[in-house]
Amino acid sequence: MTLMLASVTGIAEAEVALRHGADIIDLKDAGSPFGAVTPAVITATVDWLARRRLVSAVAGTLDLDPAVVSRAVAAIADADVDYIKVGLYPDRRREDCIRALAPLARRTGLIGVMFADHSADEALVALLAESGFAGAMIDTADKTGGRLLDHMNIAALGSFVQAARGRGLMAGLSGSLEPPDIPRLMLLAPDVLGFRGALCNNKDRSALISGDAVDVVRALIPADPRGRWQGAPAKIDYRLLAARGYSPGKDDADTDRVFVRDFVAPVRIGAYAHERNKTQDVRFNVEVRVLRSDRAVADIRDVFSYDLIIDSIRVIVAGEHIPLVEMLAERVSGVLLSHPRVTSVAVRVEKLEVAPGGIGVEIVRRKSADVAKVRHLYPAGVETDPKAAT
Repeated sequence: MTLMLASVTGIAEAEVALRHGADIIDLKDAGSPFGAVTPAVITATVDWLARRRLVSAVAGTLDLDPAVVSRAVAAIADADVDYIKVGLYPDRRREDCIRALAPLARRTGLIGVMFADHSADEALVALLAESGFAGAMIDTADKTGGRLLDHMNIAALGSFVQAARGRGLMAGLSGSLEPPDIPRLMLLAPDVLGFRGALCNNKDRSALISGDAVDVVRALIPADPRGRWQGAPAKIDYRLLAARGYSPGKDDADTDRVFVRDFVAPVRIGAYAHERNKTQDVRFNVEVRVLRSDRAVADIRDVFSYDLIIDSIRVIVAGEHIPLVEMLAERVSGVLLSHPRVTSVAVRVEKLEVAPGGIGVEIVRRKSADVAKVRHLYPAGVETDPKAAT
């Protein structure tokens, strides 16, 4: 499950985030990309929240001198937060800073934050784990320079999430995220998705956060009943997905069709030995039947985006060598059928370099009728009960 992190500037915004369902209240100075609020604000907010939510705080944009970073992090740890986010900008000393924080990592949860627009280095994940950090996160440093997905593609982000999970770390993603990014990133099942601008009036990160905007983001991330991270499988089990809920089923009724046509991607595929050390162009045609919303489409909560089809393919083909086109088709259909609103999937996979015109397979898979019951996964306009947040 994925936790929703809301960055706030103090008690007033923390109250809005709490009331509208954020899982983690993250304290930061909204006036700068990775700015820290004062220790007094952190302490006051932690006391006000009284353990009703997990609390994190940004350590600030620091000179990456091990002594400087250690002092700043220790001061925040005194406020009894659950997590401290430490910015790891490109610097020859950042590995020394990570090692210097190892004693503090035994005291509070440290999150090493790398920046997609400033040489995020997946190789640091191993050192973070060795130094006792609780998690690793990818963010953006320049909040005017584009979203996270403008700097790293879905496959690279998936690799980061799996690398963190493989080392027993929480995996977090942030960086000027917008609501349409959320279903795409949820394919990767990160432990945390972080937001600031998307929660604010007019998407202005320096403005106050808005309850209505928080509701949109909250509705796109299914609530985690645990409230705290407890780990998750490090790798997608495609065989499990492929076996879940398949049935000949009935004719699709009250559904819309979402499709991707003639999408071509390089894939490591083939049963022969000579096919293992190269990629081949593969063409995908995918049609997904989606349960129709019971109201007029108003925003991203009401649709199944075609981006989910393309991203699913990209994540799958970025992984290990796939021996058979049938296996590839099953993996694509399995991932798409795991979405609650999807009732059936048709997947056509063609290898384009084996014979003129392409050769391949086409499969159709349906979800059993008793599984496909959710007509509106992300209902808009659902009022949050203020009592539920206290």
